Amino acid sequence: MPSHIASGLKYLATIELKKDGLSQKEIAEELSIDRSTVSHYLHGRNLSWNSIDFAKTITQLSPKDFLLLTQRLFKNIDETRKIMSICKNKDYLAEVSDSCIGCGLCVDSCLMKAINLNGLKAEIDSIKCCGCLICKDDCPTDSIKILEVNNDCKY
Repeated sequence: MPSHIASGLKYLATIELKKDGLSQKEIAEELSIDRSTVSHYLHGRNLSWNSIDFAKTITQLSPKDFLLLTQRLFKNIDETRKIMSICKNKDYLAEVSDSCIGCGLCVDSCLMKAINLNGLKAEIDSIKCCGCLICKDDCPTDSIKILEVNNDCKY
């Protein structure tokens, strides 16, 4: 069953990438799947609609739950990051206050690799941020603020 759910998430990612104008070849390369699988996804073949519905439900979970569940399903952090970045339905603005001491706990905890240290202060790439708040929870100085940015829900 987990592989069917992962396929459902790849299906949703395929549809989003097609909407963004990518060719089947580009989608296959982006998702590391073969072109025939992309073709099947785009034509609604060889995939359970229940898996797709379940995958849609996963994308509607809290960002933290979406991230952690996706990580468990794919067991590959690069695939997890790719699915998260394509299928997330909200954008986030990440801010780090001057109270940041540059300890790096947030860098270590960010599964999306959205945080870097610049000198003695963390910097968060809002484009990579999935809004999971794991970094905020781990910050000893409560210096991180993640704000949801209005965005149209894809599903």
